[in-house]
Amino acid sequence: MKKLLCAISFALAGLTSFAQLPSIQLKDINGKTVDTSKLNNDGKPFVISFFASWCKPCNRELKAINEVYADWQDETGVKLYAISIDQGQNINKVKPMVDSEGWEYEVLLDPNSDFRRALGIQMIPHVLIVNGDGTIAESRSGYTEGAEGHIIEKVRELISGKK
Repeated sequence: MKKLLCAISFALAGLTSFAQLPSIQLKDINGKTVDTSKLNNDGKPFVISFFASWCKPCNRELKAINEVYADWQDETGVKLYAISIDQGQNINKVKPMVDSEGWEYEVLLDPNSDFRRALGIQMIPHVLIVNGDGTIAESRSGYTEGAEGHIIEKVRELISGKK
């Protein structure tokens, strides 16, 4: 059963490979409107991480990435967009949480889960690794301790031209 779930997970991840980002209008935590189809990193790979303030695995993953993010940026120039799917009153907790954690990520708010649904994402945490040309190179759900190491490895592969 575990092997079947893994196979299904990899198959679904493969379905989003090479897909372009859809155009959804979101707000950043300061109220500025951002078109998701225009997310970029000046031709370098970037990461999109879907999270919610109440999701413990999401927060563990973003905290773990935060510990190495400056090194990742120095080495590869990678950028991370954190997309909150918080709704209602929880949406007001996002900016204080981001500020208190000292996250340097660009944080966008997807309170109706429009962007998440457009990408076919069911579970959070969910990470997309996007190539410099805006195509989704990898998609995965869930977090286990140390899994953030795979993100930077994939970014290095994309930079070196391997796929």
